[in-house]
Amino acid sequence: MAGGAGGPGGPGGAGGAAGRQAAAWAAQRGLLVRAPPAGTSAPAPPPGGGGGGGGGPLLLVPAPLALAPAPFPRAAFEGALALARPLNALVEAVSGDPDYLARTLAPAAAHDEFAHRLLRLHEEVRQRRGDAWLGARALGIHRSDYLLDEPSGRLLQVELNTIASSFGALASRAAGLHRALAGRFPELGVSDPDTVPENPALEAIARALAVAQEAHPATDGLVLFVVQPGEGNVFDQELLREQLWVQHGVRSERRTLAEVADEAELDAEGRVSLGGESVAVVYYRAGYSPEDYPSESEWGARLTLELSDAFKCPSIQYHLAGAKKVQQDLARPGGVEGFLAAGDAAAVRECFAGLWSLDDPGDADAAAALARARAAPDDFVLKPQREGGGNNLYGEALAARLEQPEGLGAFILMQRIRPPAGRSVLLRGGEASEEEVVSELGVYSTYVRSGGAVLLDCPAGHLLRTKVASSDEGGVAAGFAVIDSPRLV
Repeated sequence: MAGGAGGPGGPGGAGGAAGRQAAAWAAQRGLLVRAPPAGTSAPAPPPGGGGGGGGGPLLLVPAPLALAPAPFPRAAFEGALALARPLNALVEAVSGDPDYLARTLAPAAAHDEFAHRLLRLHEEVRQRRGDAWLGARALGIHRSDYLLDEPSGRLLQVELNTIASSFGALASRAAGLHRALAGRFPELGVSDPDTVPENPALEAIARALAVAQEAHPATDGLVLFVVQPGEGNVFDQELLREQLWVQHGVRSERRTLAEVADEAELDAEGRVSLGGESVAVVYYRAGYSPEDYPSESEWGARLTLELSDAFKCPSIQYHLAGAKKVQQDLARPGGVEGFLAAGDAAAVRECFAGLWSLDDPGDADAAAALARARAAPDDFVLKPQREGGGNNLYGEALAARLEQPEGLGAFILMQRIRPPAGRSVLLRGGEASEEEVVSELGVYSTYVRSGGAVLLDCPAGHLLRTKVASSDEGGVAAGFAVIDSPRLV
């Protein structure tokens, strides 16, 4: 639901003077990504060394942006914010039931080696440290993603991200950009900046990391950002690091899993250090994809960090709680109700799209959905146990995969959500183009617990991603979408 009548093209072609001003504003305030290699569109460059910074020069371009904020229903936006605390409670409850995680994820792990390795990691930490150790501390920076479903008029959840919920810092900057442009360029159709809500994601996410660091016994312990080699979204992380230091006096370091394997030391009491300095918080911006573990060294690094007493964002149990298979299982009758109080469970269930298992031949509802998917594949999405965008199957690819019964238990089947379309000018790589688009709302939430004391539990800003309507996928880092802001209507 983006753009306005005719689209914000403006004089001088798509973007015009407003586009040039947006690019300048982005450059001045760190609303940037690393330039992609020539001939590609994804913002991340090829892997390189050096603390996730890449081996070559740091060539920067404005982050992929929508020039004007997308109209979005105020009631739906506020409803999504209201779900932040119930979803925090759901992740906390699910992660605290290791037997449920093992049972629910077993069918996917039987066919998916990555899911299998994550479950093995969880079990090894349980065996070596015990469930009380795993539950001693919790740090969640989550993002629940939603699409407006035009046929039903409902806001439906796409997924709940518990690991590497990125773009909070850049989304905060994008809100500032859209508020700054409002009224200055009439062709954008936004006269009142107050219709673009302020976005506190940068401050809120940094605050969560700082609250966890302060609660850890290691005085002046580091926050360790675990990052991908050659990270393209480096400014989203660097803005957080600056906020941590300037506002909270908390020091941080960035390392890849390979560098953690070389540098991290774990003592007998579970304290982990990096270059002789204690680590209080581990913040994963990597580790969600099989490609993040090219060798056993990376798996060893993840185990070292999980065995430590540091706050982990996420811990392995929080990571598993965000799995697609768990999402599907919670949507079955009585699923979410087993973990939440009645009012919260009802609110969360209201946002569930249709979700079905492909590993239970005795499930009549799933069998009926599977038959419908074979007959009308464009009405469904087939999702593997993956994060990060670019992994789902649609249309002909979905239909072909359904005809291969071996390994279908590694997938879930989901209703295809049909969002309303509009028009917007998208700025990518410094180039502007006017497109027919749809938008997806993400709401961040933060949660910090030490022992039995909940130190933080609140919504933490938002991210609107806008993509060309003909694109199935929606990840910014994967090159499919741009960062946007809602204009509440």
